[in-house]
Amino acid sequence: MKSFFIGNIEIKTPVIQGGMGVGISLSGLASAVANEGGVGVISCAGLGLLYPKGKGTYPEKCINGLKEEIRKARAKTKGIIGVNVMVALSNYADMVRTAIEEKIDVVFSGAGLPLDLPSYLTPESTTKLVPIVSSSRAAKIICDKWQKNYNYLPDAIVVEGPKAGGHLGFKKEQLQDQHYALEALIPEVVMIASSYKEQKQIPVIAAGGISTGEDIAHFMELGAAGVQMGSIFVTTQECDASETFKEVYIHSKSEDVLIIESPVGMPGRAIDGEFIHNVNSGLERPKSCSFHCIKTCDYTKSPYCIIKALYNAAKGNMKKGYAFAGSNAFLAEKISSVKEVMSTLEREFFLATHKLA
Repeated sequence: MKSFFIGNIEIKTPVIQGGMGVGISLSGLASAVANEGGVGVISCAGLGLLYPKGKGTYPEKCINGLKEEIRKARAKTKGIIGVNVMVALSNYADMVRTAIEEKIDVVFSGAGLPLDLPSYLTPESTTKLVPIVSSSRAAKIICDKWQKNYNYLPDAIVVEGPKAGGHLGFKKEQLQDQHYALEALIPEVVMIASSYKEQKQIPVIAAGGISTGEDIAHFMELGAAGVQMGSIFVTTQECDASETFKEVYIHSKSEDVLIIESPVGMPGRAIDGEFIHNVNSGLERPKSCSFHCIKTCDYTKSPYCIIKALYNAAKGNMKKGYAFAGSNAFLAEKISSVKEVMSTLEREFFLATHKLA
C-alpha cells in the first residue's frame, strides 16, 4: 500500500484508525496502529468518565484524561497519533486546545462542521487539522470558511459514508440511497479538494464500511489517498474496550447491525441488544444529567443517556449499554493482533491490485 502525506507528515500505511468512544480507542489501540505505520486515533468522548478520580469538574477530568491518554500513547510509539474531537461535544474547544498543547500530530473533527478549528492553532503549532464530512458541500463550506477566516486549508479531508458505525451525517432515508453511497461521495470530494491544489494538496480519506484490503484498493481507484477503518480494530487484543464488548462483535450477525435514533439527533448504527430493546420500551429515560456532554442533548426529552450507555458497554455491561458498529462489523470472527489485521489488509490489497483475488 502506498504512503501519503497529511501536511508534512508521511503516513506510511494509508490506514487511519477511526476514533471510537466512549473508551474503545484510547492509547492502547492508537499506539498499536501507529506502530504499524498507520494513524492511531484516541477518542475524546467521555474521557471524564474514564478518569473519575481526577480532581475538579467533569470537563476538567476530560482535559486531564486526554493529556494522560496522549502521554501514554507517546510512551508506547514513535508513530503518528491523532485525536478525534466531535464538534457536538460541549467541551469541544477544551479538547481541541488540550490536544494542540500536547502537540498531537492530527486533530480529526466531525459530528458537525468544525468551522473554527484553525482558530485553536498557535504560531508554534505543528498539529494537522482534518475535518470529517459526509458530503462535497460540507467539504467546500469548510475549505472556503477556513481559507477566508484563517488563511488555512484542511491538511486532509475524511469522507464518512452511510455505512459507518456510530453517528451518521445523513437522514435515515439517505442511508440506502446510492446518490449518498461512499462510491459517489469520494469522487465529488476529490474534485473539491483538487480545486485548491494551487494552494495545497488536500488528500481525501474514505471512511465507512471499509473492511478489507480489496475495499482499500477500490476507494484508492476512486481517488482516495487512504482509508479510515474503525470496526475492524475493535476485535483486536490492543483495543481498549472490554473483552465482553469485543465478543458482541464476534457473535453478531448481519441482521443484528441496525440503525437507531440517538439523543444527539442523528441516526446511528449499532448492534442490537437488550439495552436497545429497553430504550424502545421507554425504560431508560434519564432522571437527571451531571455531564452535559453533548451540545444538542436535552436530557428531559432524551430516551437515554448516551454517554453512560457507551461507557457501560465499553466496560462490558451490555445490559446497560450497546455497541456502535460499522455495517460490516458482523464479519469479525476472532480476536487478532493489530499487526495481524494490518498484514491481512496488506495481503488483500496486493491481491486486489494484482488482479489475483
